[in-house]
Amino acid sequence: MRHEHFLASKLNVKKGDKVLDVGCGIGGPLREIAAFTGADVTGLNNNAFQISRGEECNKATGRHDNCGFIKADFMNIPVPDNTYDAVYQIEATCHAPDAEKCYKEIFRVLKPGGVFASYEWCLTDEYDAKNEEHKRIRQDILLGNGLPTARSCKDVSKAMKSAGFKLEEEEDLVKTSDVAWYEPIDPYRRWSPFRDFWSFKTTIWGRAITHFLVLFLELVRIAPKGSVGVSGFLKKGADALVDGGKTGIYTVMYFTKAVKPMK
Repeated sequence: MRHEHFLASKLNVKKGDKVLDVGCGIGGPLREIAAFTGADVTGLNNNAFQISRGEECNKATGRHDNCGFIKADFMNIPVPDNTYDAVYQIEATCHAPDAEKCYKEIFRVLKPGGVFASYEWCLTDEYDAKNEEHKRIRQDILLGNGLPTARSCKDVSKAMKSAGFKLEEEEDLVKTSDVAWYEPIDPYRRWSPFRDFWSFKTTIWGRAITHFLVLFLELVRIAPKGSVGVSGFLKKGADALVDGGKTGIYTVMYFTKAVKPMK
């Protein structure tokens, strides 16, 4: 089951309910969830360009009537208390500088009895702070993906409870997934041009071609100075995620279903 459909099944919303997507990107999941549930879904994003692209996609897919956007920071959501019937986030609040404050803000805008469903990036219990290789992987994930810190699943659970939520479900879905979550970005995976042609750029050969293309574009001053450095930076972050997945010390699929108590 797709992430969006799984989340939709957990949100307990129906047509006319108001749902908030925290850190929505250009809104792919919000359009899916709106179509799946009939709810009115609003995406929260602080990037004006992504919102512009999202609005174009809403119109192109006929979702402009029950999908919209707010340009804001998820640490300070500009809506009144108790606005939304449900809230969800997919791999976004890992960028929050303070998890508990972020969850408190989500708690504030959620109606009593409402559900907050979340996919969080986390360190697992396999992480050993004394293991130098684990420490290297952790640091490269932070630097390559722009994360302020690396929280454990226990840290996330504790922060949600401290924010006021009642945690009804929590599970690292990596453990029950049929496909390794890091496989699409693993440059050494077995690749088939007929099955996954468009992911060629993430293979070892695809990366090499991309590197030399960016190098050429920077040399002829089509790409801005420093583009090769940024490309290498992102590659390092992707490699660290693959290493984190293979060693079992990192997950991007820590699922939680939390409820705001009626009182």
